[in-house]
Amino acid sequence: MTQDMPARMLRLLSLLQTRREWSGAELATRLGVTGRTVRRDIDRLRELGYPVEGTTGHAGGYRLAAGTDLPPLLLDDEEAIAAAVALRTATSGVTGIEDTALRALTKLEQVFPARLRHRVAALQAVTVPLAPGGGPRADPAALATLAAACRDHEIVTFDHRAKHATDATARRVEPHALVAAGSRWYLVAYDLGKDAWRTFRVDRLSAPAPTGHRVPARELPGGDPAAHVAATIAAAPARYTARATVPEPAETVRARTGALPDRLHALDAHTTTVDLSADDPLHIAAQLLTLGPTATLHGPSELAPHIEELGRQLLRAARALSAADDKQPDR
Repeated sequence: MTQDMPARMLRLLSLLQTRREWSGAELATRLGVTGRTVRRDIDRLRELGYPVEGTTGHAGGYRLAAGTDLPPLLLDDEEAIAAAVALRTATSGVTGIEDTALRALTKLEQVFPARLRHRVAALQAVTVPLAPGGGPRADPAALATLAAACRDHEIVTFDHRAKHATDATARRVEPHALVAAGSRWYLVAYDLGKDAWRTFRVDRLSAPAPTGHRVPARELPGGDPAAHVAATIAAAPARYTARATVPEPAETVRARTGALPDRLHALDAHTTTVDLSADDPLHIAAQLLTLGPTATLHGPSELAPHIEELGRQLLRAARALSAADDKQPDR
């Protein structure tokens, strides 16, 4: 049994922060106390300003809800370091978050004990962030709204502009999960208007708004949001498509190229085909380069001039390097 009340309350607070809801019996078991002690400790947390909500009945539970004020968070050393590192690198795929993340990091580091400040400083001193890509980036307010709706199973509405479309359409969806893929964010949701699962790029939607209408969680086919998004991207229509055959195992090809799983097809233990697609034919040629010199391309003949053009560009670059080397003085 946890006899030290301050330590027990800190442990209780830590548990409430790690999960959406706990039953009283679960908390009592974790803390090694009675249900009555749990109820008393919950009341003490409320007196300290932590908004702990509870439901009545035999299966009643507790959760840490949002309050009007922000009470102190309880983080262990590893969690605090992870939060600092995440804030330091929180720029990829999100528009305008750099200044906000820096302010939050400054506040967090002010309350760090000396041992953590030294560890975080050492980590930051040897970490060099890669410059963010130039692709579309999501609005942090939209991400926050959608994340809360996913968590609470709350229907949301927004306007969405499809690829190549000029006008946006109104959507009403049951949000399921947010998936980050490179510099882009995707919302996996059940579209009530289409009566089907859909994947939305967050940078293409606007004015997301919660409706206040919560629904039971709908089961996603396959159960894995990341795999669902990967399959959607792989199946997306493109102007140019081709297939390459590579004399290597599928695991090797995927590790080297980062190709989506749904675009890889193992013919046998030593041969893999890769589906390539793009609206720009030069992108097909660039994808071919990542597959290595042993890859064989199968596709429409209209791709040939573009692949030849990329070859000429590479040849010019190689000749320029050779010419520059020839001009170097002898040493």
